[in-house]
Amino acid sequence: MAVETAVQGGRPVTAGRMKALVVLCVMQLMIILDGTVVTVALPTIQEDLGFSQAGLAWVMNSYLIAFAGLLLLAGRIGDLIGSKRVFVAGLGLFTAASLLCGLAGSSELLIAGRFLQGIGGALASAVILGMIVGLYPEPGEQARAMGFYSFTSAGGASIGLILGGVITQTIGWHWAFLINVPIGLVSLALAVRVLAGDKGLGLGKGADVLGAVLVTAGLSLGVYTIVQTADPHANLTRTLVLAAVAVVLVAAFVVRQARIANPLLSLHIFRKRQVTVANLVSVLMIGAGFGFQFTTALYLQHVMGYDSLTTGLAFLPAPVMSAVISLSVGPRLAVRLGPRAMLITGLAALLVALLWVSQAPVDGSYVVNVAPTLAVLGVGIGLAIPAAIMLAMSGADASDAGLASGLNNTAQQAGAAVGTAVLATLAASTTTDRLAAGASDVLALRDGYGVAWLAAAGFVLGALVLSTTLLRTPRN
Repeated sequence: MAVETAVQGGRPVTAGRMKALVVLCVMQLMIILDGTVVTVALPTIQEDLGFSQAGLAWVMNSYLIAFAGLLLLAGRIGDLIGSKRVFVAGLGLFTAASLLCGLAGSSELLIAGRFLQGIGGALASAVILGMIVGLYPEPGEQARAMGFYSFTSAGGASIGLILGGVITQTIGWHWAFLINVPIGLVSLALAVRVLAGDKGLGLGKGADVLGAVLVTAGLSLGVYTIVQTADPHANLTRTLVLAAVAVVLVAAFVVRQARIANPLLSLHIFRKRQVTVANLVSVLMIGAGFGFQFTTALYLQHVMGYDSLTTGLAFLPAPVMSAVISLSVGPRLAVRLGPRAMLITGLAALLVALLWVSQAPVDGSYVVNVAPTLAVLGVGIGLAIPAAIMLAMSGADASDAGLASGLNNTAQQAGAAVGTAVLATLAASTTTDRLAAGASDVLALRDGYGVAWLAAAGFVLGALVLSTTLLRTPRN
């Protein structure tokens, strides 16, 4: 049953829009929670299933490679056959794969389940933003909807750290996956009822099979190349060869898209500066955010001596402040000042937070060095993420909504992979150098995290420069 509509004041009013928004955001929340909950559970998973240290990374990497590699294709499929069909298929596959992961009794089965989760997550996530824009076309209501979405994404990451500690220490790591099953089944039933159906453009308008193979292989290999650089035993020559092959595949895809009549990715979308710059800003901003979360969790555990549950609870100021800003203050600012001003303000707050935490000492205090940083970070996230999404989506035509949504999600996933890999590598190499120079273990670790936080601040500074010089507030 499609969402019922009425007319009020000359504009269509969708009676079930909030239900539809909740269904879309619940799926996004499951995707985000799954990543952070699993992160906390990894040591227990390793012990139970006998993973090697190198093999354990594939619990995360198999998901990330499938997810990031298929996002762009999934977004275009949504444009061609209808966003609702793609969303429902992705939600169903993600739920089934979660059951497989939860019941896995071997490392191979868990990795296979995670890969299927990545495919399902990509299908559903790629069309979510486009569907939200379609549900809430007016600037004010769209700002509130994007605030709700961005809180789900940003707050879910911190909430997942807490849930991961609780679930792993009480009922076992299997429930980090099994908890998705009942939520997914309820969401699936609701999605069929409350999401409006759309026919799409038709497969004949862009079913480029060879292009799909090229871009999926190129993006997947690129993400694999990035994530394996975090391995201290990674071979430089092999990494460069993999990176070169990934670049060649993506370049071949771009050339093909420029020449065929019905491209998978219409390159005209990149001629719109708003779309291109907003997605670059998303890459830098998300890269800094994910890298910060990863290194800060390690700082709390390895330098301040927190356990996994206490570490998760320590992150609470970030989702609390993000909720206040993204659900209340942010939408008002978006209407009054526009998304560009909101983005610049949010990025400035993120920069302050990262510079602040970079000064945290070995004997740092949570109240002085960590909690205020997380609170300011939450403010920045609550302002910047929904603003960047609105700016990225504002430059796309309605027929490209799924493509623009998939492109922005791809940018965010690329940022997460790049940011985590780069900052983790910087932290590890700095720590190694400091140990060789005679520093104590704890001091060497702190110095490594400090360098990583400064690098994250550099990411945000780059995003701030792009936002202030190249972005414009869209005209309504």
